[in-house]
Amino acid sequence: MDTHTPPRTALTARLFRGFSDTSRLSILEALRDGPLSVGAIVEKTGLSQSNVSNHLRCLSDCGLILSTSQGRYTLYRLSDPRVASLLGLAEALLRDVARGVYECTRYEPAETAREEGAAHD
Repeated sequence: MDTHTPPRTALTARLFRGFSDTSRLSILEALRDGPLSVGAIVEKTGLSQSNVSNHLRCLSDCGLILSTSQGRYTLYRLSDPRVASLLGLAEALLRDVARGVYECTRYEPAETAREEGAAHD
């Protein structure tokens, strides 16, 4: 962490990392409509079951989702209605700035940045 970055700013950046992964974001978007089982999340997102399970664990550890056992199944839901609100605000903002975000060369997908970083090692 940069010594000039206030702790609150660093914590906010960590929160947004939870939203920055496309798989996690797909899961959060799927949960906006209400609680879902792993199987339903797999169906809605097109992600593999193991990928969904790994990201659900991450989202749960970070406090962005909650789980409830329902017999043989576990249902997952957003932990706070503000998560859905934040996703809605992002959609609204993107309607106005999408072109700039799309064309921004500094906002590369994480996969591309990791590949380039590995190529420079």
